Amino acid sequence: MKWTPEGRLLMNLGTGAPAADNNAKYSFNRPATLNFGANGDFFVADGYGNSRVVHYSKDGEYLGQWGTKGSGDGEFNLVHDVAIDSTGRLYVTDRVNKRVQIFDQQGKFLGKWTDLGVPQGLYYVKSEDVLYMCDGDNSRIIKVDLDGKILGVLGSFGKIPGKIDVPHYIAVDSAGAIYAADFRNWRVDKFVRK
Repeated sequence: MKWTPEGRLLMNLGTGAPAADNNAKYSFNRPATLNFGANGDFFVADGYGNSRVVHYSKDGEYLGQWGTKGSGDGEFNLVHDVAIDSTGRLYVTDRVNKRVQIFDQQGKFLGKWTDLGVPQGLYYVKSEDVLYMCDGDNSRIIKVDLDGKILGVLGSFGKIPGKIDVPHYIAVDSAGAIYAADFRNWRVDKFVRK
């Protein structure tokens, strides 16, 4: 759903019932998240029930999709998040397959990273030209360059403040503070630079 800041509904995509198949244009099966391109187009990670990324115009017009259930290039087993870099490339977390796949905006497969743990949430920070990623099974947040090289690691498993137990989604604010949805600790953690 798309809302005004005042709470008026502007657009509603989806039927309210699970998509019957992976090819439905305007219905989903447990979508996880979405992200916006520079022109306002958006990409839906329709990954819990389906195994695809769906592309819409800023006005909600269906523009295409890609992905099926599987472990080959361009296939997914739980599309969990989508991040878009400054050149328009899409980074898609393929959680159960333990990889990040990279595509252009028409769904052309460009590459993959398979050695980053179990990717869940992913966030692109333009000012640094890097991605921050939640590595769920290893209870950490990693900073990754656009070649897939780990530049830094934040956090480790634990229950006390400053520790993480399965980070699920992530965001970075304009001051560089990192926010992580800490799934098994039932909280949102905020990390700031010293």
